Formats: sequence, C-alpha cells, structure tokens
Amino acid sequence: MAPTHVLRCCQRGLAWIPVIFIALVVCWSYYAYVVELCLFTILSIGEQIVYLIFFHLSFIMFVWSYWKTIFTHPANPSKEFCLPKAEKESYEKEERPETQQEILWRAAASLPMYTRTGAGAIRYCDRCQVIKPDRCHHCSACDMCVLKMDHHCPWVNNCVGFSNYKFFILFLAYSLVYCLFIAATVLQYFIKFWTNDTHAKFHILFLFFVAAMFCISILSLFTYHLWLVGKNRSTIEAFRAPVFRTGSDKNGFSLGFRKNIAQVFGDQKKYWLLPIFTSQGDGLTFPARLVNAADVEQATVNPRPETSKSAAADVPVSPVGESQNRLLCNNQHANNIGDHQAANTLTSGETLQSSNMMP
Repeated sequence: MAPTHVLRCCQRGLAWIPVIFIALVVCWSYYAYVVELCLFTILSIGEQIVYLIFFHLSFIMFVWSYWKTIFTHPANPSKEFCLPKAEKESYEKEERPETQQEILWRAAASLPMYTRTGAGAIRYCDRCQVIKPDRCHHCSACDMCVLKMDHHCPWVNNCVGFSNYKFFILFLAYSLVYCLFIAATVLQYFIKFWTNDTHAKFHILFLFFVAAMFCISILSLFTYHLWLVGKNRSTIEAFRAPVFRTGSDKNGFSLGFRKNIAQVFGDQKKYWLLPIFTSQGDGLTFPARLVNAADVEQATVNPRPETSKSAAADVPVSPVGESQNRLLCNNQHANNIGDHQAANTLTSGETLQSSNMMP
C-alpha cells in the first residue's frame, strides 16, 4: 500500500514539471524584455513606454488565463448520476451484461441523456461508478469523470473540460498575442545583433527565437480549437463521434456557428475576452440537433432507445429550445424505461405463446 501511495505522489509531482518549465520561460521572457530590451537596449523613452504598456497588458491577460486554466477544478457528474445503493449492489453482484443494462436503464429513467455506447447501451463508468452524462468521459490522468471533457493537457497539469475550456481558449489566444508582440518588437533589434555589437545580444537573440517558436506551435493549436468551438465539438468527439439514437454523428451537438460560440463564451460579448466563467449550461445537459438530413439545424435528438427500427422511425421528433431540453429528456427517459420493459414483456409473452402452440 505504501509503495503505491509513494508512486502516486511521485507521479503528481512529476506532472508539474511542464508547468514549472513554462513558468520559468515566462519569468525569463519578462526579465529579458523589460530589463534587457526596454531598459538597456531601447534608447527612446517614448518607445520604451509604449512597449512596456502593451507588453504588460498582454502579459497580465496571459498569466491570468493560464492561472485559471491550471487551477480551475474539472467539473464532475452530480450525485443524481450515481446509482442508488440498492441498485449499485445489484449491479456489482450481477454477472450478465444484459441484466446490468436493465439496472442502468431503470436508474437512467429520469436522467437527461442523448448519447450511448457504440452498442447502444447506457454509458457507465465502472471506475467512478456513475452513469456518464452526455459528453462526459473518464480521464485516466485525473482519475475522474470530467464533464464535456476535451483532453488532458500536460502543459497545465489539468483536464480541460466544461469548467475551464473557455479559459484554455483564452490562454492560447493571449499566449499567441504575447509571443507575437515580443517577436514583432524584438525583430529590429534582433537584426541589429548581426550588424552591430549590441548590449544584451544573448537575451535578444534567444528571446526572438523562443517567441517565434512558441508562436508557430501555439498558432496551429489555437486555430484547431477555434474550429472545434465553431463546430461545437470536443477533441474527443472530433476523433470519436458521439453515438445517438440514429447513429454516430460528429455534428450531433452543433446548433449553428453563433450558438456554438455562445455555448462556450456566453451571451454577453463584453465578457468574452475576460477569463471569467460565462459558458452556457450546467455541463450535464446539452442541446442536440436531430441527426437527419431533412432537419440539420434546430431539431433535437430523441434519446428514446430503439426497440425496433420500424418503431423508432414512427416516433415523431419536434424541435425544442435549450430551456426545454432537460424537462423533455426527463419525460422521454421515463417513457423510455416503460417502453423498454414493455418490449421485453411482449417478447417473452410471444415466445411463451409460440411454445404452447408447438405440437
């Protein structure tokens, strides 16, 4: 037991190495830019003042968003997604997967969920012992289920998900601005280094190279995540599409470009550039559109399980607003369990009747 505890402590300590590395690079860049460049190299007072003002603005926003991304705890499923004690014991004792699914279907009767496993079953985490809400996944590094999990980022030593995804996007944006500003303002003095023997040439040389290197790497990552926000997908969903009643679809949660942006950054644009939480929803439920070529924008997925293909095709699906989703899901899942059990009863009855009619 002791060695395992020590090993986990060592793993947690080592996980902070990338964050410490970034912090050291940022501290050095602050010294190199403010002291070596602005105070010792730039001779014009006006140029010094302008550079220092814009530098500190980008520096503060970068550090603020980076801090929020690191120290915002990932959101986890609420208690309503945990199995009741009696059903939990029955689930653990049961060895047959079919019966386990029956237990999960009953427990999920009042839970608003659209997605399933690839086999059409209830998504359940045996590690955390919770029914997974939509877009929730288990993070092996954090050892917990994270709401709207995007990925685990070693550079922030945290899981990026519903609670800090906006902060992560802003961290990428402000780090890009920070690196671009440094590279652009240092460029002329970097060129002078090759023609004249300037003071602090070592810091100026490496400051430009480091800023340019980070700028290129961050730009590609930032562009990719902006594309994900516009499509309302997580990194996990981009590689493995969520499965709905009608099948898997990467665009299942897409509500249109404007609504997708608002779901991450909120309705009030004045808060978009600030690293404060303004994302819509509670992380447990998300509006979903009907995966159907006839209506690709505003209809929602009916999470009712398929008892047969013909029966599922007859179920009418109406467009609903975001505020109605949770209420409708509760009713749909309540009906879902009844239909699921009724189908099993009907099947059993037909089987018995067929056996009685046999000679």
